[in-house]
Amino acid sequence: MPTKTLHLHDADNIAIALENLAVGVAGAIETVPRSHKIAVADIAEGAKILRYGQVIGTADTFIAAGSHVHSHNMSMKEHVSDAAFASAVHPLPKPAQTRIFQGYHREDGRVGTRNYIGVLTSVNCSGSVARFIADAAEKSGLLAAYPNVDGIVPIVHGSGCGMAGRGLGYDILLRTLAGYGNHPNFGGILLVGLGCEVLQLSELVGDRRITKDGALRYMTIQQTGGTSRTIAAGLEYLESLAAYADRATRAPAPVSELTLGMQCGGSDGYSGFTANPALGVASDLLVQQGGTSILSETSEIYGAEHLLTRRAETEEVGQKLVDKLTWWEAYCARNDAKMDNNPSPGNKRGGLTTILEKSLGAVAKAGQAPLSGVFDYAASLTSRGLVFMDSPGYDPCSVTGQIASGANLIAFTTGRGSVSGYKPTPCLKLASNSDLFARMGEDIDINCGDVAEGVSLDNKGAEIFEAMIAVASGARTKSEALGFGGVEFVPWQIGAVL
Repeated sequence: MPTKTLHLHDADNIAIALENLAVGVAGAIETVPRSHKIAVADIAEGAKILRYGQVIGTADTFIAAGSHVHSHNMSMKEHVSDAAFASAVHPLPKPAQTRIFQGYHREDGRVGTRNYIGVLTSVNCSGSVARFIADAAEKSGLLAAYPNVDGIVPIVHGSGCGMAGRGLGYDILLRTLAGYGNHPNFGGILLVGLGCEVLQLSELVGDRRITKDGALRYMTIQQTGGTSRTIAAGLEYLESLAAYADRATRAPAPVSELTLGMQCGGSDGYSGFTANPALGVASDLLVQQGGTSILSETSEIYGAEHLLTRRAETEEVGQKLVDKLTWWEAYCARNDAKMDNNPSPGNKRGGLTTILEKSLGAVAKAGQAPLSGVFDYAASLTSRGLVFMDSPGYDPCSVTGQIASGANLIAFTTGRGSVSGYKPTPCLKLASNSDLFARMGEDIDINCGDVAEGVSLDNKGAEIFEAMIAVASGARTKSEALGFGGVEFVPWQIGAVL
């Protein structure tokens, strides 16, 4: 094919337009937008359409060579997958050298990439007061005397009461809040509750020690005596927490202490062959060093799960992933939704047609490492290497779960553009195409669009890996410089609101 298109696999009957194709350009018999699909051969009605050498849908009508291939002439039929558990497990080679970063060493042995103080809420009813406390601390200049503290982060949400006191919804919220409360990027935590909520502070505190010089304080608004008194008490607590957290300084740590949450949002037709596989290379480099990479968004691996189950270290690990997808199929059916509700309108404008196509590109973030574990949303990780954490495809919700599971670094690929950040964890943004990077460069850290222009995936992956180490050592990301991270805490809500 001419260089104006990209044929990704010998078996593919479509190619990707690398620019807007007019009639007569690159064999097009009709206009084809950039990043969309063009037929490279006649495709019979009912025939499978292949991308990456994999089925992404079925032709709804005869499609002539040179035609635009998209939702008007192709769709997804019934999805069938062969798991072939653990049939393609290939351990990665040992690295030539051990890499280090400069991080904050915590008492439990974990290492943070940032040193924030969190104001964590048990219930929506204490959210405003938590923000009042953080705002008052900022206005007072409280942190001026504590240069090693990166800031104060109020963690507020929309739940914590009006819910059952047990069951899946309660367990998820409790795990998520507890994961943030114990996150290595927090040098101190102030817990703020109302007092009468379903999710009580005692459930979050557990057996953690509370001493004068410890990293945890807690209070309820009702017991403290209302808003003004709670703000005043909160400022006193933050002063002591800041003094405690300021004692931490960056020191060398092996890269094996990094846990990377991998995310894609606003994907386009380029994402699956530029940014996502480049991130996959970086993920493999991290795993080679003994670090951990978390792949998530269960609804967005649907149709590509066989690529992961084949790499599962054991049949049990692979079956856990299949079981998650089975749960999701039933979950969607109960709520009058379909797994093929994805891609989003923006994804489709970017050239993605079916969830099969989107998922095959999304799974590229996982590189080539064996899959060592499958975990519930926001659950503590018990294995290293490449792991999978169950989550929705909704980006803030998925990243929230990854951070609760311990991610101290996030890498986020995007083709349409994304503006977000995820305190307390820094987030690197990766553009799938050069046009996006030129248009939204103030929000994007690394351009992966040059992969379509000849830069190798190995070189781009190495560039991302070096940026990960720099950010973990304190370099600020674009989203941090812009101040993002104050509203993106979005725990997954399941269950009745009572």
